[in-house]
Amino acid sequence: MLLPFVNVLEGECMLKSYALGIDIGTTSTKVVLFDEKGAAVAHHSKNYPLLAEIPGSAEQNPDEIYEAVIYSLRETVRKSGDLAEKIGFISFSTAMHSLIAVDAEGKPLTNSITWADTRSESYAFAARSSAEGLDLYKRTGVPLHPMTPLFKLQWLKNEQPDIFKNAAKFVGIKEYILYRWFGEWAIDYASAAAMGLWNMQTLDWDQEALEMADVTAEKLPEIKPTTFYWDSLSVTLEKLSGLDSSVKVVIGATDGPLSNLGVGAISPGDVAVTIGTSGAIRTISKTPILDAEGRTFCYPLTEKHWVSGGPVNNGGIAFQWVHDVFTEVEKEGSYEKLSKRADAAPPGSDGLIFLPHLTGERAPLWDAQAKGSFIGLTLRHKKDHMVRAVLEGTIFNLYQVYSLVKTQTQEKADVKIFATGGFTNSPAWKQILADVFQKEVNIPEHTESSCLGAVQLGRFALDETDVLQEVSEEIKQYSTVMPNTEHAETYGELFTIYQNVSDALASQYKAIHEFQNK
Repeated sequence: MLLPFVNVLEGECMLKSYALGIDIGTTSTKVVLFDEKGAAVAHHSKNYPLLAEIPGSAEQNPDEIYEAVIYSLRETVRKSGDLAEKIGFISFSTAMHSLIAVDAEGKPLTNSITWADTRSESYAFAARSSAEGLDLYKRTGVPLHPMTPLFKLQWLKNEQPDIFKNAAKFVGIKEYILYRWFGEWAIDYASAAAMGLWNMQTLDWDQEALEMADVTAEKLPEIKPTTFYWDSLSVTLEKLSGLDSSVKVVIGATDGPLSNLGVGAISPGDVAVTIGTSGAIRTISKTPILDAEGRTFCYPLTEKHWVSGGPVNNGGIAFQWVHDVFTEVEKEGSYEKLSKRADAAPPGSDGLIFLPHLTGERAPLWDAQAKGSFIGLTLRHKKDHMVRAVLEGTIFNLYQVYSLVKTQTQEKADVKIFATGGFTNSPAWKQILADVFQKEVNIPEHTESSCLGAVQLGRFALDETDVLQEVSEEIKQYSTVMPNTEHAETYGELFTIYQNVSDALASQYKAIHEFQNK
């Protein structure tokens, strides 16, 4: 039940049922105004560059992101017109795993080092190879990978010791923005978990992880539940946004867990799949789900909602690669034509298998040196087979991640898949997803899942709703793809071969990587 937020102003009762969701992404910040039913009524976004001037680096200017947030917020409020008076709160979503060193005055000593930065690979590899590595994962729920701020801190200490020594705090991009607004260093459970320094049992910083990073809890933000909120705007934020001071600010969570909430995959066992340039697969449970070998992540949405799954490096980028290989001149509609070529090949591509690790891989391999490959090529295989194999390979990779999670849960027969991302523009790709999983695939018509999830979490935090729930039934609009049961046996058999081939090649990636780098 939704309870409208009420403000009493000069004896009048003014409904404050609208809310703003802010999503700080890797490439842009988006701000969306939603009504009380979850319908988007105004939005604005602003892009910013990724800085990769040094091999392995992937940084961003935190002040540039701050200005993008302010600009997008102000523009959305402007576009809202008279509806701005009905805004009751702001709630946040953010990309995971960023790290900024700041001085005693809160000024950045580094850029924001993003999840895509791989310069700490040697430190992550050392942890994976140690006897303590798996125990660290079991406490934090974060796979051991250079994306994680824990290893970024080790890298910073050894490679830039002066900055490490002079830093007063180590924070993420959302914490930096909130500090500039409220003068407080605060971090939500989900963002803290993504640092690889947070203990999912104690809901506090993990002492052994802190020792590994050589930092104390005092050098990190204060941990807050994802439902924590500021009761009013700061003077700074009131002036910058143009909003009334009574508007509340909910700290929110991270983009992955909030995307599940935003697309409707909130019931235990339901699956959210996103394929853009990269990809991810996530499912919700009431308690943490961990993989025995540390191959999946587990992050909190709230203390009673845990999101498990894995991110993959290679989603749409694999489709782009095969497009560029086969399409010498860029033409309008060329991706659509390529998707139709995939439809021309039979399910299973006549036994041609594609391992999609073109840019290394996170889940389930967690190997930055992994390589892509076609396996099973024969004289009868044509372009159509190769295109389809690429699409099938990306889905097999995601299904492999999901297989690790579902072994720890009791899978429901009526589990649904909620799919978002650019891949939904390809009918062939969507059908392959449904056929490999043998599940109904629901594709929301809205594209602001993380912003919407942030607002839904905000309503729960402010007691506007009794339970963490999906948007109103009135605005739920999905297109649906049903699985073809005739393809179940083919994909079941081929997936087993895919897994065996992937396991067999894993031992050779390091040698191939070293040869290619000579």
